[in-house]
Amino acid sequence: MEDLRKELPVLSKYTYLNTASSGLISTSLVQWRHEHDLKLMVDASVFRDTHRSILEEVKREVALFFDASLHEIALVPNFSFGLNTLLEGLPQKQKVLLLGKDYPSVNWAFEHRDFDVCYAAIDENLEQNIERAVVEHQPDIFAFSLVQYLNGVKIDLNFLKQLKAYHPGLLLIADGTQYLGTEVFRFSESPIDILGASCYKWLLAGYGNGFFIVKDALHSKIFPSTIGFNSAEAMFSKREEISFMKHFEPGHQDTLNYGSLGFALRQLQAIGMETVSEKIEAISTKAKERFTQLGLLEATVVQREQHSNIFSIKGDEALFQKLKKENIICSQRGQGIRVSFHFYNTEAELDKLVSIIT
Repeated sequence: MEDLRKELPVLSKYTYLNTASSGLISTSLVQWRHEHDLKLMVDASVFRDTHRSILEEVKREVALFFDASLHEIALVPNFSFGLNTLLEGLPQKQKVLLLGKDYPSVNWAFEHRDFDVCYAAIDENLEQNIERAVVEHQPDIFAFSLVQYLNGVKIDLNFLKQLKAYHPGLLLIADGTQYLGTEVFRFSESPIDILGASCYKWLLAGYGNGFFIVKDALHSKIFPSTIGFNSAEAMFSKREEISFMKHFEPGHQDTLNYGSLGFALRQLQAIGMETVSEKIEAISTKAKERFTQLGLLEATVVQREQHSNIFSIKGDEALFQKLKKENIICSQRGQGIRVSFHFYNTEAELDKLVSIIT
């Protein structure tokens, strides 16, 4: 693990507990990006002409990493772009269930359009609140973050399977930005119909890359209006034959940023997602125990059996500045201070945080 930490120079400068805000990029990825731009500088359009094969390779990496079919995947610059593209293809006035105080890019996209919106509360009874709202409001769509950005509340994936079993017509749209990269996830086995994510957090891919995965059965039921020459694979004759996922890719694609995603996924595969998941779970379990003992967590988190690797601990501006002075990097979110743990964080770093707080 020390060799892996050496790949992430930020860790020698800070106690970095802020991956929920911005993930790290490795020295190997920076070198790959440098070599990419050298090729572009030296070969210009000759290099550009290889773009399609580069992007297809990235999609294969995404398909392998998340157990999805290649034709279900689109590369997008970020989650917000992908969701807005998707919603332009859905019939308006449908009833949509959202979570109160979910990430704005999820909720605003629906609230800004002519959907009939209802809400379920995020608290210790999250799953029961969702089920109650589904029964009461009979929504067509349930859109949500798999992990909440404010306090790390994580929705029970087994509950989602039960929800889909009892309500098979309910369209499940999930934001995986604060979740993907923290444990093994297989899209083909999940009840989620549409999954999107930005990849600069837990997937450690840097900015400007993300993806959407849409199950094949929906391709003939959603009609995005987004279009561009790249949607038709730069062929005039294919304007009327554009495949569903290509509507998410209307223009020139950025091989530097999408290539960074492919590289980051290969790095995580080399480490092993089982290893990543075990390390995250171990330190997150210890963190929750320590924070609970110190009375630093809200009841919503303490009373839930499952939780993620993101925590909002009680603390004011003075404590935040104190942590910052000690080179502990975290974020102010809501009424607390948010700390988050990836596989590269250590128990010694957790001890340092606790010692300063107490």
